[in-house]
Amino acid sequence: MITSTTNPQPADFADVRATNLAVVLRFVREHAPCSRADIAASTGLNKATVSSLVADLIDRRLVRETGLTENRVGRPATMLVLDGSPYAAIGVEVNVDYVTAVAVDLAGERLLSWRRSFPGPDGSTGQAVAAVAAIVRRVVSRMAKQERQVLGLTVGVPGLVGTDGTVLIAPNLGWRDADLAGDLAKALRDPGFAVQVENDANLAALAEHRFGSQAGTANLVYLTGEIGVGAGIILDGRIRRGGRGYGGEIGHIQLDPLGAECRCGRTGCLEAVAGIGAVLRHAPLSPAEVEIELDEVARLARAGDARTLGLLAEVGRQLGKGVAVVANLLNPEVVILGGYYVPLAPWLLPAVEDEARGRTIAPEGGGCRVVASTLGYDAAALGGAARVLDSVDSGRLPRVS
Repeated sequence: MITSTTNPQPADFADVRATNLAVVLRFVREHAPCSRADIAASTGLNKATVSSLVADLIDRRLVRETGLTENRVGRPATMLVLDGSPYAAIGVEVNVDYVTAVAVDLAGERLLSWRRSFPGPDGSTGQAVAAVAAIVRRVVSRMAKQERQVLGLTVGVPGLVGTDGTVLIAPNLGWRDADLAGDLAKALRDPGFAVQVENDANLAALAEHRFGSQAGTANLVYLTGEIGVGAGIILDGRIRRGGRGYGGEIGHIQLDPLGAECRCGRTGCLEAVAGIGAVLRHAPLSPAEVEIELDEVARLARAGDARTLGLLAEVGRQLGKGVAVVANLLNPEVVILGGYYVPLAPWLLPAVEDEARGRTIAPEGGGCRVVASTLGYDAAALGGAARVLDSVDSGRLPRVS
């Protein structure tokens, strides 16, 4: 697992101890098993300070000792690894037709992964909040049975999310100015942990950077392949949201003024001409039906059906135009196709790469590769949990019980 933070350094500003606890915790996450001497040598903290900080982290059950090692110069050293067994981080993704919940431990190991149907645009915002709150309560209950404290919750939404957790607009859900963070905290009746809301593509990008096949890549872009199309952008190892958090709406770049109508009200958007709706014959009502339709498309493609292959090639070319915009503007090392794009990747990728390469001004596409995600349909929910872990790594540590 790769963290999304930069190399830890000692703090020299307010609340030095809390910050240096985070420095030590991040070092253990990245280098375990490691010794106290390893931490001191790499961070510049003196040995006495490191010993005190490690003792604190052990008291909080964030770190544990795992015996001695003799494979080093000098006396055997007591090695440290992450513990975190009493804790869990929760991520939830809200999509047009489903909601996914993921819980992970401090090391990022999945504790559960659930997926449920969702009212989407057919229901009110209040119904949506109730549905999300219901699944979160079930996750919290499951964690309580495992004697785990929930460290936080992050909810991913396909839309513009302000820094205060307000969903300004989510066209595919029919939401405007929804205070999802506040309403959800009320529905959960002051749950005792922070509730955050973030754009789903941003969270999926965070999950790829931390857990995916391209983990640790400093410059990557994740394209959601759900009913909508969005971009999560990581540059220099950090999520880039834009001035007010509204960046990444690549799905609403207009590619063809005379193209199909988009849910946002415009025509010819990337989402309309290269989203999954451009592949399916009709709009199914549930995730299971979408997946059945995609399985049939893949079966026909494998069988060499000319109409299906032509359709996928055209969608791939349109998607390649969007990838070229990303490559020219941001020059990422890799663009990752996620969601419903994944099962169709064998037929989409060749057309995407050819079109993007031909439209990118830098030689060889500026070094940008296009790959399919390996994280499955719950990448955004996993990224939500990863964001909670990031907050712990940044110094928001649980109290000693």
